[in-house]
Amino acid sequence: MPRGDLRKPHQDPDTVPAPALVLASTSPYRRQLLERLGLPFTTAAPDVDERRRPGESPQVLVLRLAEAKARAIAPTHPNALVIGSDQVACIDDDVLGKPGSRANAIAQLERASGRMVVFQTGLCLLDTASGRAQTLVEPFRVHFRRLDREQIEGYLDREQPFDCAGSFKSEGLGIALFERLEGDDPNTLIGLPLIRLVSLLEAEGMHPLRA
Repeated sequence: MPRGDLRKPHQDPDTVPAPALVLASTSPYRRQLLERLGLPFTTAAPDVDERRRPGESPQVLVLRLAEAKARAIAPTHPNALVIGSDQVACIDDDVLGKPGSRANAIAQLERASGRMVVFQTGLCLLDTASGRAQTLVEPFRVHFRRLDREQIEGYLDREQPFDCAGSFKSEGLGIALFERLEGDDPNTLIGLPLIRLVSLLEAEGMHPLRA
């Protein structure tokens, strides 16, 4: 290259570093799920206002927040594939948040007794180098058994799922609350639809079976 020519030399694609994988969440449940794919990743805490906007449907809410979480950490991860996810539990169109207390958890499970609760999970995979975002919403339906107060309180005493939307942990004793489940991926219920995530990763040239 002539002296004084400031053009960048040709960069061999083989020397371009592969993007890092980053989970935009500090949820231990999502971290444990992502570990199942065997891909190296880091986590980062996104700073996002998660309040629902007036008239916003559950599907639009989780899609917006999943992408917002991924984009919130993009500036500090310039060459990364960032996973953002958000989930709400719904009875009809009413969103059930994390109960946060025993009293709220009792109220949620009493309301869910004998009914169907739909979990809507938003998923985003953001390529921070290009700004391209793949997004989707994955539903999962949970049909609850009819539960009496003694059963509800006994369950809460044993698992204390007060940081879980819907007031249960499906990977634990919470399975005893259900009559049946409907969905393509049971991981969705815990907070991260791995089957769909693998497809999004593959579209970006990353696959657990080729790692």
